[in-house]
Amino acid sequence: MDLISIIIPYHKKRKYISSTLNSVLNQTYKNLEIIIIYDDTDRSDLNFIKKISKLKKNIKLIINKKNSGVAYSRNLGLKRSKGKFVAFIDSDDLWKKNKIEYQFHFMKKNNYLISHTNYEIIDTFNKKIGLMKIKKELDYQSLIHSCDIGLSTVMINAKIKKKIRFPNLITKEDYVVWLNISKKHKIYGLQKNLVFWRKNRNSVSYTIQKIKDAFTVYSKFQRF
Repeated sequence: MDLISIIIPYHKKRKYISSTLNSVLNQTYKNLEIIIIYDDTDRSDLNFIKKISKLKKNIKLIINKKNSGVAYSRNLGLKRSKGKFVAFIDSDDLWKKNKIEYQFHFMKKNNYLISHTNYEIIDTFNKKIGLMKIKKELDYQSLIHSCDIGLSTVMINAKIKKKIRFPNLITKEDYVVWLNISKKHKIYGLQKNLVFWRKNRNSVSYTIQKIKDAFTVYSKFQRF
Protein backbone atom coordinates (compact mmCIF):
# COMPACT_ATOMS: atom_id res chain seq x y z
CA MET A 1 0.00 0.00 0.00
CA ASP A 2 1.64 3.24 -1.16
CA LEU A 3 2.26 6.07 1.30
CA ILE A 4 0.17 9.18 0.58
CA SER A 5 1.22 12.56 2.00
CA ILE A 6 -1.48 15.06 3.04
CA ILE A 7 -0.51 18.74 3.19
CA ILE A 8 -2.52 21.05 5.48
CA PRO A 9 -1.42 24.70 5.95
CA TYR A 10 -2.85 26.26 9.11
CA HIS A 11 -3.64 29.95 9.70
CA LYS A 12 -6.34 31.06 12.15
CA LYS A 13 -8.83 28.25 11.45
CA ARG A 14 -9.21 26.92 14.99
CA LYS A 15 -12.98 26.69 14.55
CA TYR A 16 -12.60 24.14 11.75
CA ILE A 17 -9.23 22.38 12.02
CA SER A 18 -10.42 19.57 14.33
CA SER A 19 -13.20 18.61 11.91
CA THR A 20 -10.84 18.86 8.96
CA LEU A 21 -8.24 16.65 10.60
CA ASN A 22 -10.86 14.12 11.72
CA SER A 23 -12.04 13.84 8.11
CA VAL A 24 -8.45 12.96 7.16
CA LEU A 25 -7.84 10.56 10.06
CA ASN A 26 -11.12 8.76 9.34
CA GLN A 27 -10.17 7.89 5.78
CA THR A 28 -10.67 4.26 4.76
CA TYR A 29 -7.18 4.41 3.24
CA LYS A 30 -4.82 4.31 6.21
CA ASN A 31 -1.23 4.62 4.96
CA LEU A 32 -1.08 8.39 5.30
CA GLU A 33 1.55 10.94 6.23
CA ILE A 34 -0.20 14.09 7.50
CA ILE A 35 1.84 17.30 7.36
CA ILE A 36 0.45 20.36 9.17
CA ILE A 37 2.27 23.63 8.53
CA TYR A 38 1.59 26.20 11.28
CA ASP A 39 1.79 29.54 9.47
CA ASP A 40 1.07 32.28 11.98
CA THR A 41 3.30 34.74 13.85
CA ASP A 42 0.57 34.77 16.50
CA ARG A 43 1.34 31.65 18.57
CA SER A 44 -1.99 31.62 20.46
CA ASP A 45 -3.22 28.54 18.58
CA LEU A 46 0.11 26.70 18.63
CA ASN A 47 -0.45 24.65 21.80
CA PHE A 48 -3.85 23.63 20.45
CA ILE A 49 -2.28 22.48 17.17
CA LYS A 50 0.55 20.70 19.00
CA LYS A 51 -2.02 18.81 21.04
CA ILE A 52 -3.86 17.79 17.85
CA SER A 53 -0.62 16.75 16.16
CA LYS A 54 0.13 14.32 18.99
CA LEU A 55 -3.08 12.36 18.37
CA LYS A 56 -1.38 10.09 15.85
CA LYS A 57 2.22 9.18 15.07
CA ASN A 58 1.71 9.87 11.38
CA ILE A 59 1.00 13.58 11.97
CA LYS A 60 4.01 15.86 11.45
CA LEU A 61 3.98 19.50 12.53
CA ILE A 62 6.11 22.16 10.82
CA ILE A 63 6.19 25.61 12.44
CA ASN A 64 7.00 28.59 10.21
CA LYS A 65 9.11 31.29 11.86
CA LYS A 66 6.64 33.90 10.60
CA ASN A 67 3.41 34.15 8.63
CA SER A 68 4.83 33.26 5.22
CA GLY A 69 1.59 32.56 3.36
CA VAL A 70 -0.26 29.52 2.11
CA ALA A 71 1.90 29.20 -1.03
CA TYR A 72 5.15 29.05 0.94
CA SER A 73 3.60 26.56 3.36
CA ARG A 74 2.39 24.22 0.62
CA ASN A 75 5.78 24.38 -1.12
CA LEU A 76 7.46 23.49 2.17
CA GLY A 77 5.01 20.64 2.72
CA LEU A 78 5.75 19.30 -0.76
CA LYS A 79 9.48 19.45 -0.09
CA ARG A 80 9.15 17.53 3.18
CA SER A 81 6.63 14.98 1.89
CA LYS A 82 7.73 11.36 1.49
CA GLY A 83 4.63 9.79 -0.08
CA LYS A 84 4.38 8.37 -3.58
CA PHE A 85 1.26 10.49 -3.91
CA VAL A 86 0.41 13.88 -2.41
CA ALA A 87 -3.02 15.32 -1.61
CA PHE A 88 -3.93 18.83 -0.47
CA ILE A 89 -6.63 20.02 1.91
CA ASP A 90 -7.25 23.47 3.38
CA SER A 91 -7.75 23.62 7.13
CA ASP A 92 -11.47 24.41 6.91
CA ASP A 93 -12.52 21.90 4.24
CA LEU A 94 -13.70 18.30 4.73
CA TRP A 95 -13.23 14.95 3.02
CA LYS A 96 -15.70 12.09 2.79
CA LYS A 97 -14.22 8.98 4.36
CA ASN A 98 -13.47 7.16 1.09
CA LYS A 99 -12.00 10.15 -0.76
CA ILE A 100 -8.38 9.02 -0.72
CA GLU A 101 -9.19 5.36 -1.42
CA TYR A 102 -11.34 6.15 -4.47
CA GLN A 103 -8.89 8.67 -5.87
CA PHE A 104 -5.79 6.57 -5.26
CA HIS A 105 -7.25 3.58 -7.13
CA PHE A 106 -8.54 5.90 -9.88
CA MET A 107 -5.02 7.20 -10.45
CA LYS A 108 -3.19 3.88 -10.08
CA LYS A 109 -5.54 2.05 -12.42
CA ASN A 110 -5.21 4.66 -15.16
CA ASN A 111 -1.61 5.73 -14.48
CA TYR A 112 -2.64 9.38 -14.02
CA LEU A 113 -0.21 11.97 -12.67
CA ILE A 114 -2.83 14.41 -11.38
CA SER A 115 -6.55 14.24 -10.66
CA HIS A 116 -9.34 16.11 -8.89
CA THR A 117 -12.95 15.39 -7.89
CA ASN A 118 -16.41 16.91 -7.67
CA TYR A 119 -17.01 18.91 -4.52
CA GLU A 120 -19.98 20.09 -2.52
CA ILE A 121 -19.98 23.71 -1.38
CA ILE A 122 -20.88 24.36 2.26
CA ASP A 123 -21.22 27.51 4.36
CA THR A 124 -19.73 28.29 7.78
CA PHE A 125 -22.50 26.22 9.41
CA ASN A 126 -21.85 23.12 7.25
CA LYS A 127 -25.02 23.75 5.24
CA LYS A 128 -24.78 22.60 1.63
CA ILE A 129 -25.18 25.59 -0.72
CA GLY A 130 -23.88 24.25 -4.03
CA LEU A 131 -22.17 21.53 -6.04
CA MET A 132 -19.27 21.68 -8.48
CA LYS A 133 -19.45 18.94 -11.11
CA ILE A 134 -16.23 18.58 -13.04
CA LYS A 135 -15.26 17.41 -16.54
CA LYS A 136 -13.61 14.05 -17.18
CA GLU A 137 -10.43 15.76 -18.28
CA LEU A 138 -8.92 19.22 -18.57
CA ASP A 139 -6.13 20.57 -20.75
CA TYR A 140 -4.61 24.04 -20.86
CA GLN A 141 -7.09 25.42 -23.39
CA SER A 142 -10.11 24.34 -21.37
CA LEU A 143 -8.62 25.41 -18.04
CA ILE A 144 -7.48 28.89 -19.09
CA HIS A 145 -11.07 30.16 -19.25
CA SER A 146 -12.05 29.14 -15.72
CA CYS A 147 -10.55 27.31 -12.75
CA ASP A 148 -13.05 24.63 -11.75
CA ILE A 149 -10.48 22.70 -9.71
CA GLY A 150 -10.95 22.68 -5.94
CA LEU A 151 -7.56 22.52 -4.28
CA SER A 152 -8.81 20.24 -1.52
CA THR A 153 -9.84 17.70 -4.18
CA VAL A 154 -6.43 17.43 -5.86
CA MET A 155 -4.05 14.47 -5.71
CA ILE A 156 -0.75 14.27 -7.57
CA ASN A 157 1.79 11.58 -8.26
CA ALA A 158 5.01 12.55 -6.46
CA LYS A 159 6.84 12.14 -9.79
CA ILE A 160 5.71 15.66 -10.71
CA LYS A 161 6.03 17.38 -7.32
CA LYS A 162 9.39 18.94 -8.18
CA LYS A 163 7.68 20.72 -11.06
CA ILE A 164 5.15 22.29 -8.69
CA ARG A 165 5.75 25.64 -7.05
CA PHE A 166 2.91 27.71 -5.68
CA PRO A 167 3.53 31.43 -6.40
CA ASN A 168 3.31 34.05 -3.66
CA LEU A 169 -0.26 35.24 -4.25
CA ILE A 170 -2.99 35.78 -1.66
CA THR A 171 -5.57 34.03 -3.87
CA LYS A 172 -5.41 32.09 -7.17
CA GLU A 173 -1.98 30.64 -6.30
CA ASP A 174 -3.21 27.12 -6.99
CA TYR A 175 -4.67 28.17 -10.37
CA VAL A 176 -1.17 29.06 -11.58
CA VAL A 177 0.04 25.57 -10.63
CA TRP A 178 -2.81 23.76 -12.41
CA LEU A 179 -2.31 25.89 -15.55
CA ASN A 180 1.41 25.11 -15.63
CA ILE A 181 0.82 21.40 -15.15
CA SER A 182 -1.90 21.34 -17.83
CA LYS A 183 0.59 22.56 -20.44
CA LYS A 184 2.27 19.14 -20.29
CA HIS A 185 -0.22 16.79 -18.62
CA LYS A 186 -3.97 16.38 -18.75
CA ILE A 187 -5.78 16.78 -15.44
CA TYR A 188 -8.32 14.00 -14.94
CA GLY A 189 -11.60 14.27 -13.11
CA LEU A 190 -13.04 11.66 -10.77
CA GLN A 191 -16.72 12.48 -11.02
CA LYS A 192 -17.69 11.61 -7.46
CA ASN A 193 -18.70 14.05 -4.70
CA LEU A 194 -15.88 13.40 -2.25
CA VAL A 195 -15.07 16.81 -0.76
CA PHE A 196 -16.86 19.59 1.12
CA TRP A 197 -15.40 22.97 0.17
CA ARG A 198 -16.18 25.73 2.63
CA LYS A 199 -17.20 29.13 1.31
CA ASN A 200 -16.58 31.64 4.08
CA ARG A 201 -15.07 34.71 2.46
CA ASN A 202 -17.57 37.18 1.07
CA SER A 203 -15.96 40.53 1.93
CA VAL A 204 -15.54 43.26 -0.67
CA SER A 205 -11.79 43.44 0.06
CA TYR A 206 -11.39 39.69 -0.60
CA THR A 207 -13.34 39.96 -3.88
CA ILE A 208 -11.11 42.84 -5.00
CA GLN A 209 -8.02 40.81 -4.06
CA LYS A 210 -9.24 37.89 -6.21
CA ILE A 211 -9.69 40.25 -9.17
CA LYS A 212 -6.16 41.65 -8.69
CA ASP A 213 -4.67 38.16 -8.42
CA ALA A 214 -6.59 36.95 -11.47
CA PHE A 215 -5.04 39.81 -13.45
CA THR A 216 -1.59 38.76 -12.17
CA VAL A 217 -2.21 35.14 -13.16
CA TYR A 218 -2.97 36.08 -16.76
CA SER A 219 -0.54 38.98 -17.21
CA LYS A 220 2.54 37.77 -15.29
CA PHE A 221 2.35 34.00 -15.17
CA GLN A 222 0.58 33.28 -18.48
CA ARG A 223 1.93 36.39 -20.28
CA PHE A 224 -1.38 37.45 -21.78
